[in-house]
This record gives sequence, structure tokens and C-alpha cells, in this order.
Amino acid sequence: MRLGVLDVGSNTVHLLVVDAHPGACPLPAHSYKVELRLAQLLDGDGAISEPGVERLIGVIKEALQAAEDKGVEDLLPFATSAVREAGNADEVLARVRAETGVELQVLTGEEEARLTFLAVRRWFGWSAGKLLVLDIGGGSLEIAYGIDEEPDTAVSLPLGAGRLTAGWLPGDPPDAADVKALRRHVRTEIARTVGEFTRFGAPDHVVATSKTFKQLARLTGAARSADGPYAQRELKRQSLESWVPRLAGMTAAERAELPGVSVARAGQLLAGALVAEGAMELFGVEALEICPWALREGVILRSLDHMPVV
Repeated sequence: MRLGVLDVGSNTVHLLVVDAHPGACPLPAHSYKVELRLAQLLDGDGAISEPGVERLIGVIKEALQAAEDKGVEDLLPFATSAVREAGNADEVLARVRAETGVELQVLTGEEEARLTFLAVRRWFGWSAGKLLVLDIGGGSLEIAYGIDEEPDTAVSLPLGAGRLTAGWLPGDPPDAADVKALRRHVRTEIARTVGEFTRFGAPDHVVATSKTFKQLARLTGAARSADGPYAQRELKRQSLESWVPRLAGMTAAERAELPGVSVARAGQLLAGALVAEGAMELFGVEALEICPWALREGVILRSLDHMPVV
């Protein structure tokens, strides 16, 4: 069957269309996404502004048309931290339902981490052993650890690259004092959770997902996106540490000229790099592998798991 997963995230609204059935690998058929940046469309009370709600509804309608055009049989719509934490979340969800017919499932941060972990486990298989999975989104950082398909522990921290950029790095390029303050904040937040994971022992494999990690890996020499999902991509902490001060001294426009860095994500790349660097150091990770599957694939796989095998 042809499935569509509609991801309303902090940075983008992304429709991923796949051909799939239980027991098979989902095959991408179409992708439609819009850089909406919901996390930046908040008013002074932390609610999504009226223009933001209208734009969201418009983009969802466009995604629905794209899904219809591509013959999607079943749509799996969900939202993450930007909607979850909005002061008017219930109102936004009701408006979306009334004007588009879409019932967005709002995932908790822990659900995000667990579904992403499932996708990584399926991608690497049982031979990967105990996995530590890191995922930097626009609004949050998800961390999960385990040896099965369900992680032993999973947490979500408010350390998304978009959120941190908006709240901590107003300058372009950012002020050195602001960068230092953000670095301290990131490490304090991550350090509070490290003990929840280290008590299970060292992981056999450390994996990262998300656009932020992919761009950082490309920046430090990993294969291009054009080389396909099966090209092995790695991010080494030493290489990342050498790039952080360079990114801190650049404007967003200058970062956008770097290999693999998109214009849309260039402004928040430094914050993402500080989170990645902090997580790798605090967890004692010298290198990690980039997984092409993440939350959207996890949602698809979980849905397929619940379908009867014909």
C-alpha cells in the first residue's frame, strides 16, 4: 500500500510518501516539505500567532493535495514540540481538524525518542547491539538507549537548534558571550540526564539522526546526500570541535556557503553544533554514525507493525 506520513515539526511540515507493507522495507516514493518554522511564529504568550495558524492550515492543505495526487491510501499525521508546547495547542489542533479534516496526533518528547530509536534499530539490525541514539530537532533533543526495539530509557530535552537560536543567539554573527552562555546551558541540561543512560553500560553503537547531524557530518567530510542513503556517514568529535569556533564567527549567509548547509538551516547550525558537541563529549563519544531513518520512518514502521499480514 502507499502510505503518507505528515510531520508537522518545529522547522518544517514534511509529507513523506512511501510504498510499504508489513515485513518489507518502506520505499520512498515522494517528498513534499515546506520550511514553515512554527517555533518562530509565536506571539509574546508562547502561542502560535494567527498568521502562523493560517499558514500552517494552508501548508497542510497543500500536503493533502500532494498526497491525493500521489495516490496515498492512508495518511499518518503527527506534530512535535512546536505544536505540543504552544500556548494555544488545543485551539490550533481544533482549527486544523475543522478546516482540513486532519487529526494531528501530538507526540510526546519520549514518544519521539522511542519511535526514532525503532527506526534506527530497524535500519542497523540486531547486530548493532546496544544502541545510543541522538536526534536534534528544531525544538528538542531526543536521546534513547537500548538493545531491543523498545529502548531501555528515552528522554527529550528542550535543546532544539531552532529553539536555542531564537532564545540564545540573537546576533548575526552571534556575540561571543552569548555563545559561551549557550554552551554552558546545553551542557548543564544534558549532564542532568547522562546518569540515566550510563547505568546501562557502554553502547556498542552510537547513532545520530536529523538534518542537523547530517549537515554537520557533511561539513566535516561525510558523503553527500546525492551519494544515496546507503553511503556510510560518520561524524567525529574532533572534527566537530574544530568547526564550532569557526561557525561561531560566521554569519548565517556565510554558513550557507558551506558544503551541505542549506540556507534555511544555516542560521541555527551553530546551536545544533553546540548541542552535538556537548552530547558527544558528555557521553564520551568519539565518533557516531549517521542514520538516514528517523522519526517519520519510525511512525511508518510502528503503523505497519499494527497492520495484519495478508
